[in-house]
Amino acid sequence: MSSSPTWRAVTRSPVSFLTSAAPWRSLAYVASSGLLGFLSLVVLGGVVVCGLLLSVLGIGLVMLAGSALLGIPLAALERRRLRLLEGPHTDRPASPHGAVARPGLWPWLTTRLREPATWREFSYAMVFAVLLSLVDLALLTMAGLLVALIVAPVHVALASAQPEALVLTGIGIAALPVAAYVLAAAAAAQSWFVRLMLAPREGEQTDRVVELTRSRARMADAFEAERRRIERDLHDGAQQHLVALVMTLGLAELEFGAEGPAAGKGGELVSRARREAKQALDELRDLIRGIHPQVLTDHGIAAAVSEVAVRCRVPVAVDVELAGRLPAQIEATAYFFISEALTNVVKHSGAANATVQGRLAAGRLSVTVTDDGAGGARLRDGGGLQGLADRVAVVDGRLTLSSPRGGPTALSLEIPCQHSHSVSS
Repeated sequence: MSSSPTWRAVTRSPVSFLTSAAPWRSLAYVASSGLLGFLSLVVLGGVVVCGLLLSVLGIGLVMLAGSALLGIPLAALERRRLRLLEGPHTDRPASPHGAVARPGLWPWLTTRLREPATWREFSYAMVFAVLLSLVDLALLTMAGLLVALIVAPVHVALASAQPEALVLTGIGIAALPVAAYVLAAAAAAQSWFVRLMLAPREGEQTDRVVELTRSRARMADAFEAERRRIERDLHDGAQQHLVALVMTLGLAELEFGAEGPAAGKGGELVSRARREAKQALDELRDLIRGIHPQVLTDHGIAAAVSEVAVRCRVPVAVDVELAGRLPAQIEATAYFFISEALTNVVKHSGAANATVQGRLAAGRLSVTVTDDGAGGARLRDGGGLQGLADRVAVVDGRLTLSSPRGGPTALSLEIPCQHSHSVSS
């Protein structure tokens, strides 16, 4: 409880505490707790009583089992309501529930009823409805009586000219600091209980991290499968159509040429269309090569980077030494990183030279792209480098940037890579 912002406020000097927002936040928290607890008592009590009365019919047993699920929305609201007490920027506890493997109501019900967190939340709901709500209502009653003790004597003194009644007002005002401390201490104790009962336990956090890791791996696999589908469609569909179009236009150009000057403007238009079709075909091939070049699939990241360096308009020195092949997803991510980094060098840096270095050591792939350009690059929300960082984060990679004004710029990537395999012959 010592880590609670409200409890820290209570332990400060009286002047600091009484002039802060903590007493007012505590009053709002206790007031909302009292009202929410009373509502929870009515709902939970009604469901449990109906379940007991109807248990002889069988449906009551279903209602009793279902009542355990009522703690889930209450717990979610309680975790969110902590910000009312501790401030909007305070981190509230995460949900302790894991993901449901299959869609549908029945898988959700069976998963939740098997989780210890569900029964812990139901236990909290019962304590909150039966005990804590009564405590909160008692504290609210105390605060209401104190306000009445302050206000009522003033009204009496003004209405009946009895100034001695103001003595009670003075007593009420003197009791305000005590009431503020009581409310704050009670609110801090309740928030501690909320975190104790409703925050994820260590095992639940581990399960949640494992599920998030698996989800990220599934997302990466889905992205790779979609990438391969797009590449296949472009190669087997649009590219083949463009090749056929170029050949057809070439034949048409020969036909017009055979007719001599009579071909006139028609032959010129056919020749122009053929040139534009060939340009579109070249651009499409570059696009396919940029998505995932065949050399990367056949020979690995070192050969693919060398090919990128040859096509780059800025001279690039390649120093990539890897013993064997890496997992396909790691190779694809590293290639995308290098390709995008060199594209940024060409477009934005004004560099005369660039270098690509890659090493695999201690279970980590490290790749660095440097240039001698003007520098000043920054990671900005919505920018290309931020998108690159998001892409490498899918494989648990980390992006670092060093780009002082005047250069040089060094963009580095580190990816956990626990194994590699030799190139099959």
